[in-house]
Amino acid sequence: MAPLPMATRLWDTENQVRKRYTMENQILQFADEIVGRAAQAGAVYAQLGQAETDRIVDAIHKAAFNNRVRLARMANEETGMGRWEDKVIKNVVASQLVYEDIKDLKTAGIVSEDFGSGILEIAQPVGPILAIIPVTNPTSTVIFKILIALKARNPIIVCPSGKAKRCCAETARICYEAALAAGAPEECIQWLNETSREQTQALMSHKGLALILATGGTGLVKSAYSSGTPTLGVGAGNVPVFIDSSADIPFAVSQILLSKLFDNGTICASEQAVVVETAIADATRAEFERQGAYFLSREETHKLEAVAFDRAKGAMKPDIVGQSAALIAQKAGIAAPAGVRLLVAPLAGVGEKYPLSAEILAPILGFYVEPSFTGAVNRCLDLNFYGGIGHTVSLYANNEVRIREFALLMNAGRIVVNTPSSQGAVGGIFNRLSPSFTLGCGTGGKNITTDNVTARHLVNIQRVARRRDNQRLARFNTALYLDESLDVDAIEAQYNRNY
Repeated sequence: MAPLPMATRLWDTENQVRKRYTMENQILQFADEIVGRAAQAGAVYAQLGQAETDRIVDAIHKAAFNNRVRLARMANEETGMGRWEDKVIKNVVASQLVYEDIKDLKTAGIVSEDFGSGILEIAQPVGPILAIIPVTNPTSTVIFKILIALKARNPIIVCPSGKAKRCCAETARICYEAALAAGAPEECIQWLNETSREQTQALMSHKGLALILATGGTGLVKSAYSSGTPTLGVGAGNVPVFIDSSADIPFAVSQILLSKLFDNGTICASEQAVVVETAIADATRAEFERQGAYFLSREETHKLEAVAFDRAKGAMKPDIVGQSAALIAQKAGIAAPAGVRLLVAPLAGVGEKYPLSAEILAPILGFYVEPSFTGAVNRCLDLNFYGGIGHTVSLYANNEVRIREFALLMNAGRIVVNTPSSQGAVGGIFNRLSPSFTLGCGTGGKNITTDNVTARHLVNIQRVARRRDNQRLARFNTALYLDESLDVDAIEAQYNRNY
């Protein structure tokens, strides 16, 4: 074929530039409109008092709770992940338990006053919030983020995963209609029916956006942090669980299964590897097998690695996330017994040579046997630092000394004891942690907090500080500070003489 004439090629290039310029302008205009509507809603919402705000939040939580089953089914059908029955429980946590946790929180006007210090605290909304929603927990995360945002009087923009956009849109619609009926301003809740990377980037970096609530994959969270907009994000959760020799083994195994099988392991706080001491290894393995786990041979472990982990990308394969153990075994060509609930891979190390030592959001567990308590703790640290630093670790023990020693050595925002890790980290069911679907991982996980993020993180606190003189300074001859011969002890002695 003869080459195109130069004039034609130049024309094509100009057209491509013009199209790209037009598309970029359309995306920027789209972001301006969305954030602009949110800002207008926020200006109205900020004028509401605590009673009006609480009425809106109560209406949202009731509407979400009343639709918990339908939304769970929608999420399961659209994403193909997990179990709808477990997604119902997630929706209950996100609506009822979150509401109970935040309903008495003061988020409007004067929230505290200390006459002794002369400090008065006033809560103000942070402004428009962009809520990034993961495919693994779509409807529950939408409910949760809408509740905590509106409790703090912030408008919210819901940006769903492309694989869960219908169920997220329906969840947002239900919450929005309930909010409007209770007196909320129009556009206080918006959602995207279609999403693209370019649109999301434009929204995240928009100068009118106040905050991003980023829950999802590592790349997306990193992109949110790089946008220039303040972000409350999450980290990966490669959660180790240590069963100490003092533990009740049947109880520990039952609770691990309760957690790891919940919604087929789609919660990032689910256990990823079990660590035991040699003295109880056989008894622990026998108990896992009795409760429906299947221990893989070395050959079967390699087969599972091939279908569960993408070595090139260094991450779990999406098509096994939230699938049943039986389906994953079939996909890997493993002849697991009928009724298998969990696939367990005995492993000798942590890192790239052992793909199943990484985070896998499915009914798959690594299994490590260590000769001593110290060895077991070190193995948990290896796992904790291999893609899960700052997130969650789990411990089963009835020895308080060992519980404290273990906790002091771990780098995790949540150290759950004798508790299913998934439900324990999320909070509100087995402990008094704030129920949350955004689990901070601290600086180790490149987050700003280790908290379970909730409504109190979404307010700006203004402080009115009345004059209260520092009496030590008022009575002290500050000219003495200029005397280089006086050290801190000498200055302290002078302070004490004045009193």
